[in-house]
Amino acid sequence: MRTAVFASALAAAIALTPAASAAAAKDPFPVDPNGLGGLSAESVNYGQQRNQDMDVWWAADGNKRPGVFLIHGGWWSGGDKKYMTEIARSYADQGYVVFNLNYRLSTQESWPAQRSDAFSAIAVARKHADRWAFDASNFVVVGFSAGGHIAAAVGTYGNGVAGLKGVVGLSPVISPLRAYADGHKSPDVNKRRLRLAAIRLAGGCEPKGKCSRVWASMEVPWHASAKDAPMLMLHAEKEFVPPVQSQLLKDMLGQVGVDVTVVTQPGDQHSAPLYREPGVAERVQQWISERIG
Repeated sequence: MRTAVFASALAAAIALTPAASAAAAKDPFPVDPNGLGGLSAESVNYGQQRNQDMDVWWAADGNKRPGVFLIHGGWWSGGDKKYMTEIARSYADQGYVVFNLNYRLSTQESWPAQRSDAFSAIAVARKHADRWAFDASNFVVVGFSAGGHIAAAVGTYGNGVAGLKGVVGLSPVISPLRAYADGHKSPDVNKRRLRLAAIRLAGGCEPKGKCSRVWASMEVPWHASAKDAPMLMLHAEKEFVPPVQSQLLKDMLGQVGVDVTVVTQPGDQHSAPLYREPGVAERVQQWISERIG
């Protein structure tokens, strides 16, 4: 069965990008074919362009539940929500409504299209909250690497987002400007790659002249405000996205009274591999539970 999903994008969230419009849902994908666990799932579009889609997981028991939005990584230019399926299922099994997002990649559209897509997905989730038994007043956003940047950018956009109770970043790129500087002539191939990825995200231009505006928009700490959501940021001690990235955000949000916890793990694991390190997923899940129950 096909389901029509309609979204009017949040006007403030889609500055500098086209508005999201009506789109037909994709065919639902099977979950629990034997009915075990009581979960339902489907893949829907929240816009008309490629990658403007998300998988939704929910318990069809009529009880409204808090939501978890997942945003995959991949240098802003790659990756796919399918790599987050196992994590999405784990949160659905814990009783959350889960929205596992794709978004327009930097090879399709430059910033702020990625942030706009996250807000458009949230708008669709709110509009169809009854369909998915979603409590739109109670949700968190969890992002991995480049997805962590998008999640944190959602969390610091404007002066608070209605219903957003927390943001979690796994190896989040909080400061593309810092990544740009760190990658200059670095012996670390990943730092050099991240510098180039940030340039591509900005539309192919470096942070000077007429491009300064888009780089400023990408810089999460510069958008801190008093009603932003609390955040949990996790890094490995020796990874190529260092903990100092999130410390910049902690300092800025701390000045306006918003709590940011920065956790540093030993080793050099990044993004989803970091999440799978012993105790990390449990720590994230506990933090989320304390915010949305």
